[in-house]
Amino acid sequence: MGLKSSRSRPKAGTARLTIEANSASGLSDGAPDDAPDYLAHRRRVREKFLERGADALADYELLEMVLFGPIPRSDVKPLAKALIRRFGSFADAIAAPAERLREISGVGEAVIAALKTVEAAALRLAKGRIVNRPALSSWEALLDYCAAAMGHAETEEFRILFLDRKNILVADEVHQRGTVDHTPVYPCEVVKRALELGASALILVHNHPSGDPTPSLADIAMTREVAAAAKALKIELHDHLVIGRGRHASFKALGLL
Repeated sequence: MGLKSSRSRPKAGTARLTIEANSASGLSDGAPDDAPDYLAHRRRVREKFLERGADALADYELLEMVLFGPIPRSDVKPLAKALIRRFGSFADAIAAPAERLREISGVGEAVIAALKTVEAAALRLAKGRIVNRPALSSWEALLDYCAAAMGHAETEEFRILFLDRKNILVADEVHQRGTVDHTPVYPCEVVKRALELGASALILVHNHPSGDPTPSLADIAMTREVAAAAKALKIELHDHLVIGRGRHASFKALGLL
């Protein structure tokens, strides 16, 4: 009498569950033809992304890709579309404050963590293009970073880029946060911080949540005060950038510095 193998075959239902779990978690290259509709849809979106690139995907489809991880067992297209409807675009959904994201049905802490991880990765990639490089010769990369960091904020932020004698970035700090249309800035504090860091030059950056980067009279007056305070201590103010939605204004280019 022959010996029977000690390895028993899994039951059909168990095998099916394993296939579904692997597909949902990204462990499988695709889903079987008789898989649930949401798994087949995930396979199609992934294939489209891998074969044709991110530009081939609509904003909600790219958002679906982000949601596949934190929500592995259901159709995420309705949630992705709800996020786009509420915030307007993929970038705005990723950058939305956590408290506003929680207002959307179906958004929990795992989804917020996934969205904020993508935002953090985008900022880190953008900042990596300006670190240890002369800021004035990496101007487009600097603008891209500022747009990524501040372009989607719902309130005003005042950021200072501190540079050394070779115009290499020494520090990047948010100096103040304000309301939707105002941020208090104190020139003496700006200069004091520059001295603490041993900075030789500054680039001021703030955003206009309205989307219009046109400098206000208050922006112009404050910039002149900072420039005067910095000049007295031989610190150069290279520029003041105002970041809007997809646009920016440069004080230097406008002849305001």
